[in-house]
Amino acid sequence: MSYQRSRLGLVARTLGIFVVPLVLVAQPNKAAQPNKTEAQSQSSISYSTAADGSHIVEVRNVTFEYTGSGIPGRPSGERLLLRKTVHSKSVIDDIGVDATVTLDAWPLGADLKQKPIYSLTTAGADARVVYPDVLVVDRGLEEVSWWSIYKLGNAQHLFDTYVPPLSFSIKRDVLATRYVGLEVPPDDTKDARLKEPHVVAVLSYASPERVIREALLTCDDPKKAQLLRSYADSTRALSESEDTIGVTQRASEPRRSLKLSISQNYPSPPATINVQVPIAGDDLDLAHAQLPSGLHLIAWKR
Repeated sequence: MSYQRSRLGLVARTLGIFVVPLVLVAQPNKAAQPNKTEAQSQSSISYSTAADGSHIVEVRNVTFEYTGSGIPGRPSGERLLLRKTVHSKSVIDDIGVDATVTLDAWPLGADLKQKPIYSLTTAGADARVVYPDVLVVDRGLEEVSWWSIYKLGNAQHLFDTYVPPLSFSIKRDVLATRYVGLEVPPDDTKDARLKEPHVVAVLSYASPERVIREALLTCDDPKKAQLLRSYADSTRALSESEDTIGVTQRASEPRRSLKLSISQNYPSPPATINVQVPIAGDDLDLAHAQLPSGLHLIAWKR
């Protein structure tokens, strides 16, 4: 089976992470000695005791890594050099941490004294690259886990998710990755539409280039909707499945669907509800979604 971007190739191009100092050597040409790019960044840690007796730890970690080529929106043969800076300040035994993540990107081999292609700074505990498409920033600094997804090529925001981001390929012969997330709006959300009492969550389905579809999940009963979107009282999970029953060799792509499960936390009975959403072509088939009575899923846009 031929792969344009094979899974084996994906493994072969797994990202390297280097602790400073970092020496990057450009490809030599016949007329001159190899060009060389060098950069050093300092990590640090401090520990102190405040007047009230609390112990404060402040950490600044800097790492470099480079990507593979084939990044959407960038020249086909270009690789990026990423400098990640995580700066955190926390009080020992206190809940939560004050932390930011900064990502600076240059073409691999460029002089790092030049202005980067982009600089992204946001509150977060860490960030990672999902090769070769997106940046995933861990935003869970308090008791709630959530993530923000950005394009790797230009750091444009795609969506937020309060379940671990889900990724899979919608094709078997070509790696065509899609990303799915579920945003459960907090009480202080800036979008007034998401403060409506029947709202439960927003389901996002995206390619590396754009958000293809967003769908709003609502519940007729506002008290149940409040329970379903509660961070403390409910647990949510997303998964993708394939149905190969009836699939012939000529029509080799299985039928795919997304499953959203929401369960109540202990000591309440789980009372799990499941929402099944088929994927038709390269879109969510909301018309054929299967939902419990009283729940609805409709197309929605930011």
